[in-house]
Parts: sequence; structure tokens; C-alpha cells
Amino acid sequence: MAEQWTDDRPIYLQLKDQILTMIMDGVLTEGEALPSVRKVAVEYQINPITASKAYAELVDDGLVEKRRGLGMFILDGARGNLLKAEQKAFLEVEWPKIVEQINRLGLDTRELIGTIDANAQNDNE
Repeated sequence: MAEQWTDDRPIYLQLKDQILTMIMDGVLTEGEALPSVRKVAVEYQINPITASKAYAELVDDGLVEKRRGLGMFILDGARGNLLKAEQKAFLEVEWPKIVEQINRLGLDTRELIGTIDANAQNDNE
């Protein structure tokens, strides 16, 4: 989790996004306990209510559950559900903007795909 916060969004949403990214990247795994609200608040120098609000949003999104006396745990299937939702959002919101920009700039899609393939090959070496 990053220790620096930006002013463009509430801190609880930034914290939530960081946790979502960690789940998608497999840093936090299904069934794993999240750090306590107090620990997050102290470690990242934020108000415990802020950390609690981020956790509550994760519960509302069906990705985390509160186990009485034990803490917050990532639900089974959370990563898959999150990836599906993020893929859908990307294809419906971000991708059309990217396609529009490609067309506006007159870029050749075959060349663009070639650069993706070349970058992937370089990453594998």
C-alpha cells in the first residue's frame, strides 16, 4: 500500500483502490485476513475511521467479510469477480476512448499490436 495520498480523491477510496489492486495482483489472496483497521491507520498515518470506511466499501462490494472477533477476510471468488468487473469496465469505458484516440491519431492498429507483441517478448527474455 502506498503511503502517499493525492488530493484528487478521498483517502478511503484511494486505500480501497490499493487493496483492490493487491487482490487483483495476487498480493492479497482469498481467505487471507486484511490488516486490522488500527494497524492500517497507524502504518499509513490516517484516521481509523478512514480505514474503516474503505473496509466497509469492500464489504458492500462483496469482496471482504467481517468475522466477529477475527477481523476482515477476503472472500473466496473475490479475485475472479473483481477481475470480471474490471474487465467489463475497461471494455465499456476505457477501450472506446482508446479506440477513438487511435483513430484520431491515424495510427495503424497492426503496428500497435506489433509493439505489444515486441514488448511482451522483451519481458519474457
